[in-house]
Amino acid sequence: MTAAIDELLRILDLERLEHNLYRGRSPQVEWQRVFGGQTIAQALVAAQRTVEPDRFVHSLHGYFMRPGDIKVPIIYEVDRIRDGGSFTTRRVLAIQHGQAIFSLEASFQVDEKGLEHQFALPDDVPPPEGLKTQRQLLETADRVPEAVRRFWARERPLELRPVNLQHYESRDKLPPRQNVWIRLAGPVPDDRALQSVLLAYLSDMTLLDTSTFAHGRGLFDPDIQAASLDHSMWFHRPHSLDGWLLYAQDSPSSSGSRGFSRGTLYARDGTLIASMAQEGLIRLKR
Repeated sequence: MTAAIDELLRILDLERLEHNLYRGRSPQVEWQRVFGGQTIAQALVAAQRTVEPDRFVHSLHGYFMRPGDIKVPIIYEVDRIRDGGSFTTRRVLAIQHGQAIFSLEASFQVDEKGLEHQFALPDDVPPPEGLKTQRQLLETADRVPEAVRRFWARERPLELRPVNLQHYESRDKLPPRQNVWIRLAGPVPDDRALQSVLLAYLSDMTLLDTSTFAHGRGLFDPDIQAASLDHSMWFHRPHSLDGWLLYAQDSPSSSGSRGFSRGTLYARDGTLIASMAQEGLIRLKR
């Protein structure tokens, strides 16, 4: 197991403070705010700690309200909204400096048999082995701040290999679609609840970027103010996360200084694991 994966698993192992109250920390790296995927994942961990172990998350919906401060812990307060015969609902509030920074609602269900179908894996997607990593692309891309380069140069728990490279090489207006291969940089424990948390963590990667493609822009442009506003996720099928996953993304719309993106996450064998939707701030600074 790599040191980065080990550190991520420690960060996701929240400290219990009191009934329905948990504390999480952030990695101490040179970055301006807490990574949104970390906040989603930690909030989901807090919710899971209050749910029976035979119930698994099938959907979550979150709102980002304030930037997270990496220098201080995050307190997660769980509201046990409902425990039904098949479904359990939880609300989680993430707090720093006495203020809410993020809220999450998550629904859990006992496993059931039923009707099944899924969209197929996108056609004509090259395998990840011959592609450059996102880290390699950012090292040579124009208009990437030095702090971002240093951030991506450190050991990370995820490896990303984008299929669409024009976004990194030009400022042409491009179709708002992209495919990204992604995998965890080490073994994942055989724990379905933890695997769902790791999916939530990685689901925030590259999704908002897709909404800038149609405008020939990038999130690292100095005149762009970007931040996640909300994030929704649906967990379709369990997966061991033991290999490459394809993150297929598109952005149907941007308006009002907001970009809307959707994503579907596939296993290498074509199994549809999860779907995501996110709206984020992509404001032009004036």
